[in-house]
Amino acid sequence: MPNPQVLIVGAGPVGLTLAAELVRYGVAVRIVEKAAQRTDKSKALILWSRTLELLDRAGCTETFVAAGHRIEAANITAGNKRIGHIRFDALDSPYPYALSLPQSETERLLEAHLARLGLAPEREVELTDFTERDNGVQATLRHRDGRDEQVEADWLVGCDGAHSTVRHKLGLSFLGSTMQSDWLLADTHVAGTDFPDSEIATYWHEDGVLAVFPITPGRYRIVADIGASVGPSPADPTLDQVQAIVDRRGPGGLTVSDPVWLAGFRINERKVADYRTRRSFLAGDAAHIHSPAGGQGMNTGMQDAFNLAWKLALVCRGTCSDGALLDSYSIERSAVGERVLKAAGRLTSVAVLKNHAAQTVRNLVGGLVLGLAPVRRAMSDTMSELSIAYDESPLNGPGARGLDGPAPGERARPVAGQTPIGAGDAPRFALCAAATEAAQHVLQAHPHLLEPSLRAPLGEGGMWLVRPDGYTALAVKDGEYRAVTDYLDALR
Repeated sequence: MPNPQVLIVGAGPVGLTLAAELVRYGVAVRIVEKAAQRTDKSKALILWSRTLELLDRAGCTETFVAAGHRIEAANITAGNKRIGHIRFDALDSPYPYALSLPQSETERLLEAHLARLGLAPEREVELTDFTERDNGVQATLRHRDGRDEQVEADWLVGCDGAHSTVRHKLGLSFLGSTMQSDWLLADTHVAGTDFPDSEIATYWHEDGVLAVFPITPGRYRIVADIGASVGPSPADPTLDQVQAIVDRRGPGGLTVSDPVWLAGFRINERKVADYRTRRSFLAGDAAHIHSPAGGQGMNTGMQDAFNLAWKLALVCRGTCSDGALLDSYSIERSAVGERVLKAAGRLTSVAVLKNHAAQTVRNLVGGLVLGLAPVRRAMSDTMSELSIAYDESPLNGPGARGLDGPAPGERARPVAGQTPIGAGDAPRFALCAAATEAAQHVLQAHPHLLEPSLRAPLGEGGMWLVRPDGYTALAVKDGEYRAVTDYLDALR
């Protein structure tokens, strides 16, 4: 088997996403996974709007939407009073909802997408060791029969989860802590009068929090904290324990039955400082893990993969040099990981307050704050990850003041009916500018970095350069083509 340009370790949602993006862009890839088969558990449950937008660049979002269940809102209830109702239907996206889809299905669909591109993960193949060199990585892969294989690759990416072998071999510290409380998770059927199947329901109770996520009509994910940690690891709950907590903390009249999965867990909040070490990268849970509050974990990891893929592809194809382009991956995604970790931690801390006086204040302030429409909009944008931006990215070019459109580092909203930026068989920037002879000259001067056709400006009086992942690279006044040329020349 020929040596790959990129060796990916781990074939969960993050590794499969990265592999599919790289193969789509013509990069030689091997993806290995020590597990014998895909997960059969629901695990990470939500695909948010921004992830669906990024999947759309590969033309496969429709298959996910068809397989999933749309969630239109999230409710927070304290006592018998609903104190927050956050709707998703006003999200500024072609996908104004949360898509409930068990991780087992997400992996199945990603693997099918990858197969259509001509690649399959190599299962029961484990990375046991690797050495970084100036021009690549030498890795040892152990096969099911015990045979060791030596592989040379230009780049190595660890998408191998919270117990990442790649991270351990690199000697990177996974800084953070484990919350000293036990939690239960139940993927089960729920019956009850008028219980919504298109809304996330969170109950702030004096005993703790209860969260209920629709999976499909009649089937739900139940999550609850159950007290201080006892023993080396939490025990899996019984269905009777789940029913008792739902009776105590929920709206009443709900019956749980026919469990698909029951598990106990503890919340870890950890992150590496740097997602890159010379020729190796980390993505997903290998780089960051946090509270499941908000359902951000898998989405953040998949978006790590989308961010890294176009940059690696440009380098592997010889279009751009390494340098700042690949370094920007860690800078951009580490900042996002830090924000997600802190936000999820805050949500969890607020939800599990035990002091009665603190709970009273929380419920009062929560009701007042969540009664404000701007706050609800900000929360929906954060949950959907549409608000993610790379404000401090070294890839941000100039931004002219006063332009009515996205600033450098901000998301450029996908336009309905248009081919998404970043689609196709090569990672190219889009020039959004008025059709002039000068603009055409810029396109012709950079055929390997720019889409062959102009796109409409994103506002009045300006021109925008948009990255292959749909984030704005620069925003200048109409006709300032030198800024575009200088930016693209610097990448090469």
